[in-house]
Amino acid sequence: MSEPLRIVEVAELDFALEPCRWTFAEVHRREIAAHWIELRRTKPALYNGRILLLGRRELSARADGALKLGGAYFEADFADFMAWRDFGFPGEPIENCFAMAALRSAEGAFLLGEMAPHTANAGKIYFPAGTPDLNDAFDGRVDLDASARRELLEETGVRAEEAVIRRVWTVVFADRRIACMRAMTLPMPAEEAKARIDAFLALDPNAELKRMHIVRRLGDVDRARTPDFVAAYIEAALA
Repeated sequence: MSEPLRIVEVAELDFALEPCRWTFAEVHRREIAAHWIELRRTKPALYNGRILLLGRRELSARADGALKLGGAYFEADFADFMAWRDFGFPGEPIENCFAMAALRSAEGAFLLGEMAPHTANAGKIYFPAGTPDLNDAFDGRVDLDASARRELLEETGVRAEEAVIRRVWTVVFADRRIACMRAMTLPMPAEEAKARIDAFLALDPNAELKRMHIVRRLGDVDRARTPDFVAAYIEAALA
């Protein structure tokens, strides 16, 4: 039975990168391989690279009373991750902890991207994001701020330096997913930001996003295609 969504304001993220054996990946190697073949049959653009999953985590209070989320990531194959996700998160209490660039326009509208047909999450609508990988690891630490900035640039062409970035993270715990939201407000109206990003996406036939969506009110959220943790974040922010 999945846990209810929980939203927490966190002042600091502190994650290590440590070696770890993943029993699920070892025990179910044959099923994982068959699952990956089927995924590649329907989405041949998928690539089995190395990603980072959260093996352990702790939410604690700092001396100043603010909350700190820490723990340790380990390396895994993307194929293992996809099978674990699609099989219903069996085995050890592993979590997919990732950063999201929660884009807003100057007037407060949210800007969400629709995943392109060739991606693993085709049709889903959410903020620029991605499971962290070794590009986000530095000297044995995993930097989710760097991950959010990288995903934002890669997926939208927008540099984080163009936005006003909220210092505190909004972290949404949703079963085996932990979405670390970094609010980033662009100094332009929503329609201008959407037009700029859509033009960027049109230049790349392999872009991860198909188009941008503007959300000004809860009624604009496509509940069928927007993950529950994103909808919960938007609802809390608008409230």
